Amino acid sequence: MARVHTRGKGKSSSKRPLTKKNPEWVPISGKEVEDLVVKYHRDGVQAAQIGLKLRDLHAVPSVRLATGKRLEELLAANKLTPEVPDDLMSLLRKAVSLDRHIQRNDKDLHNKHSLQNVEAKIRRLATYYQREGRLPASWRYSLSSAKLIVE
Repeated sequence: MARVHTRGKGKSSSKRPLTKKNPEWVPISGKEVEDLVVKYHRDGVQAAQIGLKLRDLHAVPSVRLATGKRLEELLAANKLTPEVPDDLMSLLRKAVSLDRHIQRNDKDLHNKHSLQNVEAKIRRLATYYQREGRLPASWRYSLSSAKLIVE
């Protein structure tokens, strides 16, 4: 499948093994994994980075296999879900930094186009999260509100 704003078609990569149970070589229990997820989130680590830390530092291949729940479900059970989802927040940060760059370099047409592409992604993602109920229906994207949210 093609990418949205580039000519590339992605790249193939390895797939996880199709298994339904946690491997026996995982050194920590499901409760310890859940405690680590909560600890990392309270330390300010984003959800995607929590999975990487668990994989690299604690040899946990999958939070779902270890605990029986997805990482987002664990955060929701502990009432730690962020107001703005992580992927939307990273796009907002990118839009704000591109705007700062364009303010300093107003003839940079390439990055003006990049900002338009990022804003289109933000609007599509916001529509999805509104449909799913993770953002209020009245939430609208604007660059000024993004600056307030990010900073």
